[in-house]
This record gives sequence, C-alpha cells and structure tokens, in this order.
Amino acid sequence: MGFPDSRPTCLARLLPNEGCAMLKWALIFLVISLDTGFLGFSGISAATAGIAKILFYLALVIFLIFLILALMAGSAVV
Repeated sequence: MGFPDSRPTCLARLLPNEGCAMLKWALIFLVISLDTGFLGFSGISAATAGIAKILFYLALVIFLIFLILALMAGSAVV
C-alpha cells in the first residue's frame, strides 16, 4: 500500500487543468460576459452570463453527486 496521491487539486492551485474543464469554461464565459457588458454589448453579455451560470450549476451538481457517492463508499468500507 502506498500513500494516496498528494498532488493538489486544480482548485487548490487555481490553475485549471483537464479535471476542471467545466469550471474553466464557466470562468471563461463569465469573463467574456463581464467584458462585453463593460463595452455595452448587453445581448452578448446576457447570453454568455447565462451559459456561465448553466455550466457552474452543472459542475456544482456533479460535484455534489460525487461527494455523496464518496461518503456512501466511505461508510461502506468502515
């Protein structure tokens, strides 16, 4: 038995990688939305903000599903 993988997660390093692709795209759409809103393109800003919200909530739901599965698997081992 070896030690568990001690590499920091993508959120700990604040550098998105392949494991955080959905959050990376949500942040990209958020930045685009803020930039276009600042420049006065309200239609594009609203559309990209909607996409960012959808991706963020989808990532949150997936995280919660995996968290519940991990807790259930941990209780099954003990």
